[in-house]
Amino acid sequence: MRHYYSLNEYYQQKYGTKVYKLSISAGLSCPNRDGTLGTGGCIFCSRGGSGEFAAPAELSIREQLEAAKLRVQSKTRGNAYIAYFQPFSNTYGDLEHLRKIYTEALAPDFIVGMSVATRPDCLPDSVVELLAEMNRKKPVTVELGLQTIHPRTARYIRRGYDLPVYDNAVERLHAAGPEVVTHIILGLPGETDEMMLDTVRYAGRVTDGVKLQLLHVLRDTDLAGEYAAGKFDVLSLEEYTDILCRAIEILPENVVIHRLTGDGDKRSLIAPLWSADKKRVLNTIKKALDDRNVIQGSKA
Repeated sequence: MRHYYSLNEYYQQKYGTKVYKLSISAGLSCPNRDGTLGTGGCIFCSRGGSGEFAAPAELSIREQLEAAKLRVQSKTRGNAYIAYFQPFSNTYGDLEHLRKIYTEALAPDFIVGMSVATRPDCLPDSVVELLAEMNRKKPVTVELGLQTIHPRTARYIRRGYDLPVYDNAVERLHAAGPEVVTHIILGLPGETDEMMLDTVRYAGRVTDGVKLQLLHVLRDTDLAGEYAAGKFDVLSLEEYTDILCRAIEILPENVVIHRLTGDGDKRSLIAPLWSADKKRVLNTIKKALDDRNVIQGSKA
């Protein structure tokens, strides 16, 4: 019997209740977009910087949290939430501005913690120290966009940093106190199953949690042009399910699995179209895990 540690179980154990994430925007950019490294972003990144489900950045942080809370209340029970800075690179800004928005995000009583999505190359020591300071108020998790450990793929997707930058960021964050979650994309062009599993295996040795994400081809991205030109194929549901199950089987059982797939914005999704049927996808994954005798729940 193989176990995997789900995010829901982790939150139940840590907070004693069901916890939901509220996606909000810091209104920041990214060195891959503002000209520091480039202007087009990573090849797969949407105009919204993966934050299509976040509240509008024009609102204050408190207003964003309240608006996001209203959106999810129809399907939630309880009153415990994580403030999730999602779009773009949420440590890429002036230190005092970051202090202000992080403090505002942690202030409401219904917020039990904060999650900050960013790039490993956007974590100077001063920002790591600030995250440690916030972590002493309420738990902080930093989500790092690794996607792959393979240099050729990293160049293709225009990631803009080398693997040692990720290693260094994880080491400094752990020393400072925040937990680290690593984003991994399965199905990147040119990668074999073993290459994907190598990335999962590598991250599993150093990270506290992983987000396993299916590659989505979205409109108005450079990846969409590559796909239209027939330069790569996307994974089928069966192929994705197989590689996902194999990834779960090689991850240490103490690593929290924050995501089994992902939601592309249906208005901009080009491929794979099967991913838009989330119920079917999750049912397929559950059946495949059951067939492999992999169950949700920590070993303890």
